[in-house]
Amino acid sequence: MQATVEKIIKAMEVIAPIRLAETWDNPGLQVGNSTWSVKKILISLDPTPHVINYAAEESVDMLITHHPLLFQPLKAVDLSTPIGGIIGTAIQNSIAVYAAHTNLDSVSDGLNDMLAGRLELKEVAALSPHVNDAPDSPAERQKTGLGRIGNLPVSTDLISLCRTLKHVLDLDNVRLVGDETRRVERITLCTGSGSSLLDRFYSSGADVFITGDVRYHDARDAENQGAALIDIGHFGSEHIMVGHLARRLIKILAKMFPDVEVLTYEGEKDPFVAV
Repeated sequence: MQATVEKIIKAMEVIAPIRLAETWDNPGLQVGNSTWSVKKILISLDPTPHVINYAAEESVDMLITHHPLLFQPLKAVDLSTPIGGIIGTAIQNSIAVYAAHTNLDSVSDGLNDMLAGRLELKEVAALSPHVNDAPDSPAERQKTGLGRIGNLPVSTDLISLCRTLKHVLDLDNVRLVGDETRRVERITLCTGSGSSLLDRFYSSGADVFITGDVRYHDARDAENQGAALIDIGHFGSEHIMVGHLARRLIKILAKMFPDVEVLTYEGEKDPFVAV
């Protein structure tokens, strides 16, 4: 049986159902045709020009990313622009482009659980349960949604937690708001930009909130409330999805399409450089 874009999308629905995406999001097929055949898949965090060019060089048939290529409707497909150039290269080389975004954030064993797993958190639940999901039980409902809350195996202090995060995520630095010596055990986290969940954190009773893209005024508010925040960066909090998603997709496809090759793009770097 020949794998097609449509069949790979069905496999992705098992991993990250689109019904779990936020209403403002735009996951799913971004470029391409559902009938195109697929022999080689590439997974990356972002659909950048470097990634799509690499996909073309490696004769990739389908690119699966976390961040969508298309968020807002395009008024024109200008091939001289970065997005237009990516679309053009994808079409010229018959590369389907697919995104699993907030649905991959929210789903059980998705991005937020990947980060919780790196910290070995126990008794993990969704920080903001997905209200539109309708699983069989309230217990299952607590497993899907944005962010996670859970407990460290052993309490530690903030500075030690920062060092642990740098180690398990291979980060050069993180940003901390709060007393370095503060003891922490109950953790809240959100991969990507988690500012919208700050109120959830404040009302959760957790000791610290770990996320990316913390804004100045949010940091000041946390400081004024005596709360602790750790900003691990947007890229740092999400790049872990690449290898994890590849392994899950390989496992699913092995049953029906064992000849489909799944590659990971290893050239991505955080656009921010500390100097």
